[in-house]
Parts: sequence; structure tokens; C-alpha cells
Amino acid sequence: MVVECLLNQGVTAAFGVPGESYLAVLDALHDTGNRLRLVITRHEGGAAFMAEAWGKLTGTPGICFVTRGPGATNASIGVHTAMQNSTPMILFVGQVGRHMREREAFQEIDYKAFFGDIAKWVVEIDDPSRIPEIISRAFATALSGRPGPVVIALPEDMLREMTDVEACQPSPVPRPAAEPAQIDLALATLSEAEKPVILVGGGGWDEPARQHLAQFAARNNLPVATVFRCQDLMDNAQDAYIGDAGVGMAPYLRQFLRAADLILAINIRFGESATDGWRLFDVPRMKATLIHSHVSPAEIGKIYQPDIAICASPDQLLAQLASRPAVGDWSGWRDKGRKGFVSMRKNASQVGAVDMVEICAWLDRHLDDDAIITNGAGNFAIWPSKFITYTGKRRLLAPQSGAMGAGVPAAVAARLAAPGRQVVCFAGDGDFQMTLAELGTAAQEGLQPIILLLNNGMYGTIRAHQERNYPGRESGTRIRNPDFAALAGAYGFFAARVEHTEDFAPAFSQALSHPGGALIEIMIDPEDISPFARLSDIRTAALHNDK
Repeated sequence: MVVECLLNQGVTAAFGVPGESYLAVLDALHDTGNRLRLVITRHEGGAAFMAEAWGKLTGTPGICFVTRGPGATNASIGVHTAMQNSTPMILFVGQVGRHMREREAFQEIDYKAFFGDIAKWVVEIDDPSRIPEIISRAFATALSGRPGPVVIALPEDMLREMTDVEACQPSPVPRPAAEPAQIDLALATLSEAEKPVILVGGGGWDEPARQHLAQFAARNNLPVATVFRCQDLMDNAQDAYIGDAGVGMAPYLRQFLRAADLILAINIRFGESATDGWRLFDVPRMKATLIHSHVSPAEIGKIYQPDIAICASPDQLLAQLASRPAVGDWSGWRDKGRKGFVSMRKNASQVGAVDMVEICAWLDRHLDDDAIITNGAGNFAIWPSKFITYTGKRRLLAPQSGAMGAGVPAAVAARLAAPGRQVVCFAGDGDFQMTLAELGTAAQEGLQPIILLLNNGMYGTIRAHQERNYPGRESGTRIRNPDFAALAGAYGFFAARVEHTEDFAPAFSQALSHPGGALIEIMIDPEDISPFARLSDIRTAALHNDK
């Protein structure tokens, strides 16, 4: 019944690690053939990251199966990432038998207590006749309002019981739209602004919404900034795009947002990154006029009090805005923001034998227009974040939760969800080793991506903070790495090492022609952690108390 309900909901793939607590589901999956492909991963964290990436890329809930106790706790990192990314996802967890509960049975966990703060809904199915009802509600919950993860516990004895109920069918998810009067008021208010900015982000976007955003911004010559790791919501090649308000926000963009007299916030939740730790705008009322639209009313007024509040999904709101005639021309103001973005890219470089700015520029020219980029967390993520141009249908799959290890599993899931498209994963040496075992999953399933592994022999982000706060007192941030090329080769990947910028293009060209995926190890001078700083510069500034 569980599997039949998933098939009826249109599920074609699931990710997981097998476990004894859901053997009955594994048995049912045996009969699905190619209709529902179960990708067996090497770690539950990898499986959950894959499900999250599937949900973000496809807009449908990513499905993950794990066993009780350790399996569930391992998978929690993906649930937390799905929550912070606003990604639809459903995690099915095997559970101890109903007669064993609350006795601290083997691997027993109270899932409602454990997942309560990081999931939209946590439920346990005690009666098999309620499987269709609860799975139907799980899909509706994961997709409606602000998308997010749902956790369903499946007691193993319940899974073995018989039932004759009918499997659930898919049901439509409401997409709220703004009242015409609200659109009129928002546009009238916008027309009076001198320095407006559109700030976009969140989950639940589709391709028409992206196109309508570009049309609305172009018609009115409005500047558009994206929040943390949402760069693919706006065509970066358009004059309207002025950069990403995320971790490592460039000074020009911080100043630009501070100077704005109107913020049109579309589907964002005003997180820590977009607000520079809630210091960029005064709390609870910012000086600029705030028009805040979000698919979930719970996110409106959560931190900043809006002047105009609109509950609407991004696709509905932007379709309404794009259908209206121009209400203003802010080309001079927009050009100032665009100039800052172009200048930031033009003037950035990496000291040393390898220049990642030049490598990213080469990738921009040679990647397909619909390439999918993934990354985990670390200073290395600055490169795909700020120096890859997301044009056309290029997509970015990256954890707003700052979860290390997300990039490789996300790339594997992307290869399954979008066969035929280029998938390139940026990873740091510490980040990569969090989930490197998923190379085995990629090889077994024929889902090998191209991995660009930046190796500087340290946990670079933590080292930078360490030098800033405790200069000259390195502790616990150095990494002794294995032979990454040999490791990749053991999994059947093409492997190459890049020690100079000019080595990259031929290595990447070879990688594209290798059917078994590729790992390109890029050797980075440990001093050069980003295009904006060297460790020695951070240390010197800290010693002189130079902010």
C-alpha cells in the first residue's frame, strides 16, 4: 500500500539505505520494475541530501527511506537542509513494533520529538488503513505554503498487516494569488520610490516564474538581487541582476541595499545571510518601504513588519506583475547596482598558480546553457556562488543550511533527475570527505558527475574565522588528505590534478569525454582562501584590530 500510494503520486525514484525495519517496503519495491527506482546509497545522510536535491530540482517531493534509530539520525542533516532550503521532501523511517514503544527498544527514537523542529510535519502510521490518508496529506504538506520536509514513521509490524483500502491519488496543491487591489497598491507604491530593489528567493519556483521575474524587471529597469544560494532564480546575464545577498556579501551590494528606499521582497524569509545577521535593516521596521510577498502567511511579519503584505506564490504573483504595463524607469539606479556586480567580478583574482576566477570564466564560456551546478559548504563555494553565470536554464543546488558534504550527493541526484544534462559539483577537500562514499553510489547506478575538488589542506572557513578571532593560533583546522586521484580511480572515475590555471581546460575537456564521471583535483595555495582575502591578511588585520 505504501509503494502503490507513491506510484499513484507520480514518484519515479527514491533514495535510501536498506534496513530491517522496513523490509516489507523493500519487498514491495521488488515488484515495481523500472516504475520506481530505488537508489541505494552508502550513508543515510547522502540519501537525504539526494532526496533534497531531487525536490529542489524537480519541484516534487524527494523521497528517502531509512531505517530506525541511527538511520534516522544520520538522515536528519538532509531534513534540516530541506527545511532551510524550503524544499519538498518526504522521509520514511522504519520504526520499532508498536508493542515495543516507550521501552527504549533497540534503536527506538521518538521521531516527533527528534524531528519536530526541523520538519513541517512528523507523523507515525499506526493503522494500515490510514496509509493513503497520511501519504496524501504528506505530499500536500510538503508542497503547500512554504515547501518543506515531512517525516513519516512506519512501525515494522504495521507494514506486515493486511489492508483492503484504496491507494491515494494525487490532489492539486493550491497556489495563492494576490487580490487585484493589492497588486494596484504595490505598483502605485513602487512607482513613488526612487531607489527600489527586488529581493527574491525561497522555494516553490518554476520556469514561468523565473521568466516573469525577468520580464517585470526588464520592463521597469529594476535591479534584482537574489538571497543566499538562489542565484538561478534570475538570469545573471541580464542588466537587472546585481548579485547575491548571501554569505560573503560584496560591499557594493550591502551598500546598495542599505541605500534602497523600497524593498520588494518576493518569497524570501529574511534569513541571517540576506540581512547580514539582521543588521542590514533595522528590526522590526526597516527604513525602506517593505512590500513582502510570500506563499506562506507565517513568513510575512515574522521578523520585519511590512508596509504591504501579500500572500501569493511566486508564480502567481509574478504572472500578475508581468502582465501589467511599466510603472517606472529606474535604469540609472539599476545600472549602479549592475556596475558594482560587474566590477566585483572583473577586479577579483586569486593569487598563486591557480586562478579560480579565470577557471570560472572558462566554465561560463564552455558549460551548457542548462548545466546543473552543485556544491556543499566552505569558502570554496564562493566560486560557484559569485563567479558562475546562471543564464538560461542553468540551475544551482546548494545548501542554505551550510551543510558540508551536500554537493556530491546532490550531483548524483541531479544526474538521475535530469539525464543528459551536464552536472558539475564544486567541493572542498574537507567538504568532499563528508560524503565521498557516494562515489560508490554514483558508480553503481551509472550517475557519475564531474567533481571539481579544491584542495587547500584545511577547513578553510573555520581557519579564516580562527585567524580573525585568535590570530596566529592555528588549532584543529589542518587536514591530511589522501591521494584523491587514486581514490577516484578506484571508483572508475577519470582523475586529473590541476596545479596551474592553464591545466584546467584540457583536464575538463577530457572529463567531458569520460563516460564514468570525473574528479579534477585543483591544488590551491593554503594562504588563498577566497578572491577577497589571504590568511596572512586576515591575521594581520586582526592583530591590528582592523575591522
